[in-house]
Amino acid sequence: MRFSLGFVDYAVIAAYFAANLAVGFWSYRKNQNNSEMADYLLAGRGLSLPIFVAALVSSWYGGVLGVGEFSYRYGLLNWVVLGFPYYLFALIYAYFLAPKIASSGAVTLPELLEKFYGTKASGVGAALLLLLVSPAPYILMIWVLVKSLAGISLWASFFIAMASATAFLFVGGFRSDVRADVLHFILMYSGLIVLPVYAYHAWGGLSFLRTHLPKTHLEWSGGKSLGYIGSWWFLGLWTLVEPTFYQKCLAAKSPETARKGILISVLFWILFDFITTVAGLYARAILPDLKDPVLSYPALAARILPPLWKGFFYVGMLGAIFAAFSSLAFLFASTLGKDIVWKFFKVPGLSETRHVQSGLVAGLILGTVVAVILPSVVDIWYTLSSIAVAGLLFPLCLGYFPSLKPRSEDAVKIMLGGSGAAALWTFLKRPLGLAPIYPGLLAASSFYLYSMFKKQTSYAPR
Repeated sequence: MRFSLGFVDYAVIAAYFAANLAVGFWSYRKNQNNSEMADYLLAGRGLSLPIFVAALVSSWYGGVLGVGEFSYRYGLLNWVVLGFPYYLFALIYAYFLAPKIASSGAVTLPELLEKFYGTKASGVGAALLLLLVSPAPYILMIWVLVKSLAGISLWASFFIAMASATAFLFVGGFRSDVRADVLHFILMYSGLIVLPVYAYHAWGGLSFLRTHLPKTHLEWSGGKSLGYIGSWWFLGLWTLVEPTFYQKCLAAKSPETARKGILISVLFWILFDFITTVAGLYARAILPDLKDPVLSYPALAARILPPLWKGFFYVGMLGAIFAAFSSLAFLFASTLGKDIVWKFFKVPGLSETRHVQSGLVAGLILGTVVAVILPSVVDIWYTLSSIAVAGLLFPLCLGYFPSLKPRSEDAVKIMLGGSGAAALWTFLKRPLGLAPIYPGLLAASSFYLYSMFKKQTSYAPR
């Protein structure tokens, strides 16, 4: 499906690409002390509260087309399963984990695992982390969005978009990323809100939605079973192992900045979820026969928005997608380049920074391959996150609590057992109708309880 844009709309989009590159490279030229890995990966651990909030809010909410697909299909259930559980776990993270992480002195999340359990656990954790930080969902969204714009060369535009989102990361690292995220933060709110506002004025409010939506779209359950809803809530545990949270907390100016930043970010996420859910409801009500729901937002924009505002809307979507895409691409690069290749398979003659930069290129290639194999944003999220979260949850979240921390020699077993069970369940196409996260967490908790039993018996007096 393609949508026509006018010259002024393309001009707005082109201006966004130019501004994105300018901000990223300006940040690099202003701060060229990238010889230190902590500076290249964490911007010198100097994120202030406003920068922390803008970077976290924008980089954790890039799945705007996936949200559009979900809200078009299931209505308010979008907010119930893709909103509320994440708010809850983000609050838990803010109070119990964020200050500890910010004061840990680690540079990456696998380094935290190494502090807790040793080198083997760090390597296994880094491998699982690659699943969580895969840029594949966002590469797919960029492809779909570019493909939907008529009158432009598809492949050329796709690669221009990819380059615009990542070129400055290659030289400027995390500092350039967070500065660009401030721009994305502003654009994603100002651009996306245009859609429901225009829909409200053109078609009416709640009474219109009630008469033009399936009844289940305005029910909290969306017509889905509690088991289905519960599996998504379990996936909300993703928040507790969310790499972008760890990255921003490790880069925060202080533990208090990390805690307050997450609390403020939750308020912004609630607002953005309201905007996107309402937009999805209007899309379903106005365009009930849409063949590809992942294009629900662009299709609605093409139907109701005038020139110029249509361009601003696309820029808002691009800002949301690019913020998450660039952040995850950089996290993939640092995990692969620093925590795996540099640590275990170091290439002679290449610096640590060069390893990370090589990881960035590899991440873009591998992410594109995954996007081709799994051409659904929701499927990519669901599959990769189930496998990774099941293995990482217990070792990562409990490492800071001595009384709850598993034995170091059992951490790898917990990670491999949990992720292995989830992967097997996915491969077997979900026997008994169970989501992979359930057997994954069951296996991980079994290994964890066994570890705690051995830990207690080893301390018992003889």
